[in-house]
Amino acid sequence: MSAPETERNASNTPEFTRWRPSFHLIAPHNWLNDPCGPGYDPSTNKYHVAYQWNPTGNDWGDISWGRAASSDLVSWEVDAEPCLAPAAPYDDKGIFTGCFQPMNLRGEKDGTLLYFYTSVNKLPIHYTLPYTPGCETLSIALSNDQGRTWERYAQNPILNGPPLTTATAWRDPYVFEWPSAPERVRRLLGEGHENDDVLYALICGGIRDMTPTTFLYAIQRNALDKWVYLGDLVDLVLNFVPSRWSGDFGVNWEVTNLVTLTDDDGVSRDFLIMGTEGCTPPSSFPSSPASSQRAYDNQAPARDRRIQRSQLWMCINENTRSSSSSPMQYAYGGIFDNGLFYAANSFWDPVAEQQVVFGWITEEDLPDEVRGEQGWSGLISLPRVPKLQTIKRVKRARMTANLSDITSIEAVADGSGTHTVRTLGVALDKRVEKLRTGARETRIGDVVLGPEAKHSDEAFMPLDTTKWEVDAEIAVGKDCKRVGVIIYHAENRNQKTVVFWDPVCETFQVDRPDLSNTALGSRNINHAPEITPHTLFTTVSAASQPEKPTTLAKLFSLFSKASERETEEPLHIRALFDTSVLEIFVNERSALTTRIYQAADEDGGTPACVGLQFFADEVDSTSDTASSRLLRATVWDGLACP
Repeated sequence: MSAPETERNASNTPEFTRWRPSFHLIAPHNWLNDPCGPGYDPSTNKYHVAYQWNPTGNDWGDISWGRAASSDLVSWEVDAEPCLAPAAPYDDKGIFTGCFQPMNLRGEKDGTLLYFYTSVNKLPIHYTLPYTPGCETLSIALSNDQGRTWERYAQNPILNGPPLTTATAWRDPYVFEWPSAPERVRRLLGEGHENDDVLYALICGGIRDMTPTTFLYAIQRNALDKWVYLGDLVDLVLNFVPSRWSGDFGVNWEVTNLVTLTDDDGVSRDFLIMGTEGCTPPSSFPSSPASSQRAYDNQAPARDRRIQRSQLWMCINENTRSSSSSPMQYAYGGIFDNGLFYAANSFWDPVAEQQVVFGWITEEDLPDEVRGEQGWSGLISLPRVPKLQTIKRVKRARMTANLSDITSIEAVADGSGTHTVRTLGVALDKRVEKLRTGARETRIGDVVLGPEAKHSDEAFMPLDTTKWEVDAEIAVGKDCKRVGVIIYHAENRNQKTVVFWDPVCETFQVDRPDLSNTALGSRNINHAPEITPHTLFTTVSAASQPEKPTTLAKLFSLFSKASERETEEPLHIRALFDTSVLEIFVNERSALTTRIYQAADEDGGTPACVGLQFFADEVDSTSDTASSRLLRATVWDGLACP
């Protein structure tokens, strides 16, 4: 992979390499944002991911598509030049986000690859500005050589813009199958059209002064250039905020995907995953009791200092309101990732038979001056798998009295005094475990996290690299106020990242290193805390919950109440660190992605990680007893692409 001479020179500078990750997908140099056109080519058994890229500069602009291919979603072959660049009159201002189909325009799988993309011919475009009709159109590019080169479709653009004059945006096409489309959606197809005959598509944006939304289309399977508008899919209100558990659904949507997820019992739900623009600051989220003791100036969450957007999801079902023309309606919703992760884009993987999601990990915590010195900006996340997480016989959450107040879950009473809870879960793709090949593996377990745990070798796991993974479970005591793991970045332990759950506030938090007394102290880097809502659920053992509450069973239950066994799920933390990138997954339903911009150590060396220290703080700091226990922890140190 070659690069221009100036970029090769830049790649040799300490600024270029200092925080550059090694096992994440990243552009050769310069600005990167949204993942585009992820998909699988069955003719070559290769995965493809493109991304918005400025090959000529380290700021947003001249947006083209870079491209990478992989056989395992872990090791990537990255093209040195764009696969699509602004050139035609209808896309000379940018190639914005789109999707991938491994078929020709007739829907045949003959080795042809196809991109649907947003072709842009006028800038600026922003939801706060008047929208110029035709500035965003829908176009197609085709490849007949396994994605190495792409040609524009001769009849581009195939759609000339939004169906409404009041749109705030119209971009980021996403094409999908929807076998379970409800009757109200199927009726929109009209007579003579069956659900099996069509693909569905979304193009997202909003309706000015009314709602963010995504526009629904139908495509004939044998004519992929023929799109028919069916209507706006959902109708909310501006800045819809069900609660802190769900976030702010904003005023305009970007990169919206629809996925149908099924749990182990065969229960299915439809979800939208979307980037939301125009959000209100999340500073009302509760902080931990220790937040007032921070050494750095800005005590507000890191998100308050960023562009006001969010990466959210919502479960949708068939609209029962006759007053609304939208076929689907909001059921419940939540936060897909509450950190530096945006523009989630996904595809159905026929090999693993699962949906796979990639996102853009941003560089916005760096001021422009520092980012400019670095010579690159942004990267693509590790592949994630969304799932329908189902927890049965739930008695309670840790602190929230009523499950109905947690608006990111569906809680259905089961007739036995408990509930079945469903929500969107998210985990790393199992193939990410290939990074562990060759890494040093260490394990500890069954360690009491008492007052001395922060200084105990029993709860400490050494690190030699800044490329590692930890997977741990902690039984959290009822008197615990803070529990988690400290990442030490120096042997003297004066630089640290603290990753913890606050049971009282029901928040998961990342306190990043204090840079004030380092060489980076004057650079205005945003290292404020990352915070996301999270709770643990208590379930009742199955033995005390007869499935058929007969009269005899009810009588028996009167005598067995005393023997009911309530168990709170352990706190499960899985985190991967890659030089400056930290992706965290909590109980496979909360995610936080952040950046750790460490300063060099006192000897001028590179940033480091020297160890992990598990800990738990009790409500009564004078107590000699402990109520939390590290059940197990495994570390893989020295992750690398195989």
